[in-house]
Amino acid sequence: MAETLQPSPGTISAIPSLAAPALVVSAREAVLREANGEARHLARPVAAASAREVLPLVCHGPAVFARLGVEGFPVRDLLELFAFVRPAKFCLPTPRGLAAALDLPQPSNGEDEASALCSSAAVLLDELADLRRDPAVLALARLMRRGGWSWSEDISRALDLGEAQTPSGGLDIWRNLPQWEESGPESPPGTQPVDPGEARHRLADLLGTNSEARPSQSDYASAVAAAFQPRIEEGAPNVVLAEAGTGVGKTMGYIAPASLWAERNAGPVWISTFTRNLQRQIDAELDRLYPDADTKRRKVVIRKGRENYLCLLNFEEAAGRVSVNRESAIPLGLLARWALASRDGDIMGGDLPAWLSDLIGRGRVQRLADQRGECIYSGCAHYSRCFVERTVRRARRADIVVANHALVMAHAAMNGLDDDSRITRFIFDEGHHVFDAADSAFAAHLTGQETSDLRRWLLGSEGRRGSRARGLERRVGDLASDDEACQRPLRDVLTIARQLPTTFWQQRLVDGTALGPAEVFLALVRQQVLARAGGGETDFGHGLECEPMPLNPGLADAARELANMLETLVRPLVELRAALTAKLDAEASELDTATRNRIEAVCRSLHHRGELQARAWRDMLRDLIAPKPAIPADNDDTPFVDWFALERIEGREVDVGFYRHWRDPTLPFSRAVMAPSHGVVITSASLRDTSEDELRDWRTAEDRLGTPHLPRPALRAAVPSPFDYPNHTRVFIVTDVKREATDQVAAAYRELFLASGGGGLGLFTAIRRLRDVQRRIAQPLEEAGIPLYAQHVDGMDTATLVDIFRAEENSCLLGTDAVRDGVDVPGRSLRLIVFDRVPWPRPDILHKARKQHFRRAKIEGEAVRGANAYDDMLTRFRLKQAFGRLVRRADDHGVFVLLDSRTPTRLLTAFPPGVTVERVGLAQAVGGVREFLKSYDKKR
Repeated sequence: MAETLQPSPGTISAIPSLAAPALVVSAREAVLREANGEARHLARPVAAASAREVLPLVCHGPAVFARLGVEGFPVRDLLELFAFVRPAKFCLPTPRGLAAALDLPQPSNGEDEASALCSSAAVLLDELADLRRDPAVLALARLMRRGGWSWSEDISRALDLGEAQTPSGGLDIWRNLPQWEESGPESPPGTQPVDPGEARHRLADLLGTNSEARPSQSDYASAVAAAFQPRIEEGAPNVVLAEAGTGVGKTMGYIAPASLWAERNAGPVWISTFTRNLQRQIDAELDRLYPDADTKRRKVVIRKGRENYLCLLNFEEAAGRVSVNRESAIPLGLLARWALASRDGDIMGGDLPAWLSDLIGRGRVQRLADQRGECIYSGCAHYSRCFVERTVRRARRADIVVANHALVMAHAAMNGLDDDSRITRFIFDEGHHVFDAADSAFAAHLTGQETSDLRRWLLGSEGRRGSRARGLERRVGDLASDDEACQRPLRDVLTIARQLPTTFWQQRLVDGTALGPAEVFLALVRQQVLARAGGGETDFGHGLECEPMPLNPGLADAARELANMLETLVRPLVELRAALTAKLDAEASELDTATRNRIEAVCRSLHHRGELQARAWRDMLRDLIAPKPAIPADNDDTPFVDWFALERIEGREVDVGFYRHWRDPTLPFSRAVMAPSHGVVITSASLRDTSEDELRDWRTAEDRLGTPHLPRPALRAAVPSPFDYPNHTRVFIVTDVKREATDQVAAAYRELFLASGGGGLGLFTAIRRLRDVQRRIAQPLEEAGIPLYAQHVDGMDTATLVDIFRAEENSCLLGTDAVRDGVDVPGRSLRLIVFDRVPWPRPDILHKARKQHFRRAKIEGEAVRGANAYDDMLTRFRLKQAFGRLVRRADDHGVFVLLDSRTPTRLLTAFPPGVTVERVGLAQAVGGVREFLKSYDKKR
């Protein structure tokens, strides 16, 4: 029944608001507020039909459409207006989050949320009116109006635009960006040590006299200082493996000696993390070290791969197409507003709100970044204003560089970090992810997607709509124009590249019309996978795979032909690089600095992106067809694991290929990253397994981190968590829920979340089960006042969902491993974690090979016992890491629940000593959750 909101003092409806319809959608129903203030509660299909007619205000259109179950229709999204008025600023992408960011009263129900959208619009339009004298804002507003922006009418009134058309410009943001300047090379860092006592004193200074005394943090800082001693032997760095339990304060613990060493030796310390969330946390913690913002900007740099930053040339080319694609002015206008306000142009995890990428389209945003080596460096008109180049140069002069494992590993795999002679000290936080990061960086994938990407890198867009890919000819053509020694290999490269897969290669593999040696080989790989993969797809993944040997008929010949083609591609790439290098010598007196730098960058790109890639594929193929001696099935003397795979997403084939990974990826990691350095800290709350043998746990940790490959042993340090886990946590293993029965699993999640009153994180090992459970429990939870959010359902990226979950104390969140690794939610917002089943590792070919390899490993002369020891170790790690999310502060408390009666007792050492673990029925677990959390809330 329709209801009308009556304004009254102190209520949301009393706030001045835009007279406009507004739409809010929950799992239960939708609220459509008419322009006259009347609020209608509607079923979602009815709301979708009604809203199509009125251009309603919404908050996060993709999420609204996902809840309505429709493709989308015209709306006025408040987040677009917020991004235009307050660029590079963050707010939670919900009506409550918008209200909080704008200092408006918090809405308490659907009607209030709809009213809050109207009030938020009024506040933002009022702020926008203050910008009517800014010519850049006016130009963008007019341009976006011509593109049909749904906010055009409101913005025209706020800015008093009138009917004037936009002048040329508006998107030419590079004109207003600062330029960087080249500087001379930096001196190599010194070798003065940092003693343990000095690290303790620096930590005390950073924390200040008012901070709580934490002896364990001081002990930790003292231990990691060993990595900042002078190296005494080439190839033998000082390595510290430092396990620090949650709550120790490891970030400030390692910043203390790192900052002291950097100041004393005028050299950088690289801090590498796995998640963007921790990068942001470290950046925030560094405010203690550098409270002055200008000083911090000089001393601290956040480094990511080039694909994370806005490319100004890509942006300019996209802007040039606005005249023929007017609607693109809207996303480009929003990005232009952000770019001019951005700290460093980081479009992935920086100050570009994740929800803005949701609204614009992640593919569109990513295409505006440097696409895997397409940069033309000083050949670009915007080179001196480039976000990436500015960041690289700042990093060379910084004291602290906060990077990520992927960047460090990728650069190491390509023979070194930029200016790597000055990078002698590394700290790997979230060190338990080092193995997986190395596994990804040092692998080789000969797939349809990768070979197609190489073609695009060499030939460019080839007329594909929306693609701004720049081919090799555009990147080096002017450098080679007057030199036949460069022109001839360039022509050969471009000719051979046309044999690589091009557009629609996926369809040709299916219908038998493969073109060129690469597609022929991949079509036969696909045929073998479909023939041999047993059991079809499983809950562990979306693809099929099989062992390569023995090869299907025809595959050996196809592999040989493709290997020969790749060899013919490598030769002109090498010749072109040699010819360009020769120019540096022959024209030394004529080349300016920018051109020399550009030639050097192009040569690096040819080597890394072209030669190394093609050679790796060629070697894989040659190994595939080489005669094989008879060897035992479990032999692991070969360093690599090979397999064929067909990847699918929701039943659609997306890639197929030949995959090669190192059996032990810490071997190349130790050689490429650790051995050249002088000091390395690898730290985490969960470096070690927690079996009943501490010596074995340390040795296993060392095996997974690569330190046995170094000539000197690592220093071991362990500082336990100060938290009272036995009294602050409980663990329940539910014994009477059939994990294969979705209805029973969904009922268990519903009742557990209701018992906790929210604050629940549900973790799943399969996306399909996550979606099934979400569909069944969303409405009853909403009816109880508990909002439910879900990865792969809500139209939002993981970081956005976690931000909402953190802010809304009584909400619940469903997710997979990505959520488990990215959650850092202290306080009552996370008080319950529920796993749908034991998170065993995926039983694929790579896992099988590594399982055999680590089973054969020796520890103090004794073989590791148990066929499942490797599986158990990885599973305990996952449980340990998930449990560690539950308590982030000394006063946190919570419950961990496993809905799996098959949970082996040997896995329970993953939980801290003394924690109560009970095997109970669902009813007892629900009652236990309710009583435990209620009793703790009373104590608070």
